[in-house]
Amino acid sequence: MPAKEKNFNVFRITSTPFRPELMSGLLWELDLEGITEEDNFILVYTDEGINITSEKIEQLLNGLVNEGFLEKFIIEKNTVENKNWNEIWEKSREVIRISDKIVIKPTFKEYIPQTNELVLTIDPKMSFGTGEHQTTQLVLNLLERYVKPGMKVLDVGSGTGVLAITAVKLGAASAVAVDNDEWCYENCKENAELNNVSNSIKIITGDIKNVDEKGFDLVLANIQKNILLEILDDLKMKIKENGMLILSGLLLKDEEEIMISYSDSGFTFVEKSVKDDWISLVFNFNG
Repeated sequence: MPAKEKNFNVFRITSTPFRPELMSGLLWELDLEGITEEDNFILVYTDEGINITSEKIEQLLNGLVNEGFLEKFIIEKNTVENKNWNEIWEKSREVIRISDKIVIKPTFKEYIPQTNELVLTIDPKMSFGTGEHQTTQLVLNLLERYVKPGMKVLDVGSGTGVLAITAVKLGAASAVAVDNDEWCYENCKENAELNNVSNSIKIITGDIKNVDEKGFDLVLANIQKNILLEILDDLKMKIKENGMLILSGLLLKDEEEIMISYSDSGFTFVEKSVKDDWISLVFNFNG
């Protein structure tokens, strides 16, 4: 993996109680370089040239305090020069077992597949979607049940491309992966190549409005609640009648608002999956 050296800010965040999964999921709304989790704190890395301040982080985390998820938190900022972020990132990556069938590994970790296991090779670089976060794991487990041979899949907010890649490996005929982060384009392309699915995945930099295709059998959107509400009508335009929609990136407290908005727009609720404070919702589109 090529080195990527730059100056960056490091925010060390402790909290009471320590809820790394909640803080990380929320802070990915910012333009981060990455997040690593230690025993009792998280480290948030940002490009020194990007205007991310302690005040912006504090504003987001105050939402968790107001909702009762955190009692308090402390943010400490440092600037680190000329570090190889990829080296730091690699040291924190491990092989992740998603289910009895699905395992995710980076290229620099050895793993011997067991019978009938689907081993995905994902190098996350700095994109969201390593397989560690609860929302990604929820969707991956649902893909095992909902992907059918020959399906046409759309992955909105694709990050590393792990969901689109998994869908194709599970039997989907094709997938479109779209993300508005330019870094994700290269990362998704590399991961598609690592998993030998490049010919089946189209990668787009932009948002759902940049996707020309329609009539998707299965649409995935692992994004924050506010974005899922904003793109509701766009999702309707892309999914075919009786197609399936899997939403994630949602906290338990987001469920009611999402359920009302999507049910009022022609989607029928199918099921909910829960992991810690996070949920994924499955809908069928009635057209």
